[in-house]
Amino acid sequence: MKKQPKKITTKVLFDMKQSGEKISMLTAYDYTMARILDAAEIDVLLVGDSASNVMAGHETTLPITLDQMIYHAQSVVRAVKRALVVVDMPFGSYQGNSKRALDSAIRIMKESGGHAVKMEGGIEIKESVERILSAGIPVMGHLGLIPQSIYKFGTYTVRAKEEAEAEKLLSDAILLEKLGVFAIVLEKIPAALAKTVAETVKIPVIGIGAGPHVDGQVLVTQDMLGMTKDFSPRFLRRYLDLYEEMKNAFIRYREDVKSGDFPNEQESY
Repeated sequence: MKKQPKKITTKVLFDMKQSGEKISMLTAYDYTMARILDAAEIDVLLVGDSASNVMAGHETTLPITLDQMIYHAQSVVRAVKRALVVVDMPFGSYQGNSKRALDSAIRIMKESGGHAVKMEGGIEIKESVERILSAGIPVMGHLGLIPQSIYKFGTYTVRAKEEAEAEKLLSDAILLEKLGVFAIVLEKIPAALAKTVAETVKIPVIGIGAGPHVDGQVLVTQDMLGMTKDFSPRFLRRYLDLYEEMKNAFIRYREDVKSGDFPNEQESY
């Protein structure tokens, strides 16, 4: 009988860091993709607000709503047997109002069946993080480039290159750990700073464009599969060129339909 893979929990992730085992994390927004990712034994599936870009075609992550995030998360949770499912709290669902933050997090957990929520920011969201954690809901932090604040910073360039911002990022990471978050994502920051953060905090640190000296890596699944053709940041490694492969398959299908080749006798009843 095939051995069932170990269910990933926040405790398992903590133990992975202590033992030096790297954590794999990818995004998922739908049942079909999540099922494949879980079968591949990816440790963490992030139902990212990047669905706003990847699935809905928006320029930023800001337009996606709490209802839409819950819908995507429900689809992913139905597919998963092993992975930890983390759900992004969308813009406007937690900033500046800790009661709204708690209400939003409770809705995500109750309605989607997700295992944890993710929030962007440090000391600015301290009260919201505390309130959500007080309800027993696991929180993953997110520092560095925080896409929900794109209009504040005005650019998607590397964050925390200046000393003051680097010091704030490190102190925010320490604060988030003290508050009780179970992991932190670091996006698009210098590798040396990410290494310092990962060595300073005991909780797992997962990077995207943060170098190799962290406890795990995350990418957007459609990016690493080469489905998103026009997005090529330095940190992205493409494992397939699905855009071209899928397009060619669609062209062949169209041609077979037009020529009458599909369906043939064996494909008919």
